[in-house]
Amino acid sequence: MLIGYARPSVEDPECQHQLMLLKNFGCTKIYVEMHASPKNRLQLENLLEQAEDGSQLVVARLYTFADSTRQLVELLNILETKKTTFFSIHENIDTNNEKEYPFIKILSYLSDFQSDAISEKTKAGLSLAKEKGVVSGRPRKADKNVKKAIELYESKQFTLAEIKEKTGISRSTLYRYLEN
Repeated sequence: MLIGYARPSVEDPECQHQLMLLKNFGCTKIYVEMHASPKNRLQLENLLEQAEDGSQLVVARLYTFADSTRQLVELLNILETKKTTFFSIHENIDTNNEKEYPFIKILSYLSDFQSDAISEKTKAGLSLAKEKGVVSGRPRKADKNVKKAIELYESKQFTLAEIKEKTGISRSTLYRYLEN
């Protein structure tokens, strides 16, 4: 069975173009989202529940189906476990006709590569900032405020709320300094 899936987009807010493509492709059942948001995609959830062995999911474009490479990999893996194939009309991607290089496997490698590249760039940027003397993280509290907060705490005449009000040092920060 050919199952279609459509979701509104900027170019096709009413899904008219997608519906035409899916019907012309021969989809007998079409799930249409009411919104373009990546959250609360109820029709996609229904589709994934109804997908069965031997079915093929058809979409007009990849971005109709997934919002990121990682999500695309996850959704294709779900379809694979349900023995449902996938076809994207615009990109002409058919997971049913894979020979040596399965699309899901290649996509998974690309997704991992994308994550690794972002991670490496982040690490390099943090390292470079550290070499330049830039301190990452939350700014430290002024030493005089910390000393005053400790004195007030040790005097046992003030509550933690009063100490925070007078010094700006929170209870957890005060306790952290007291441990050291």
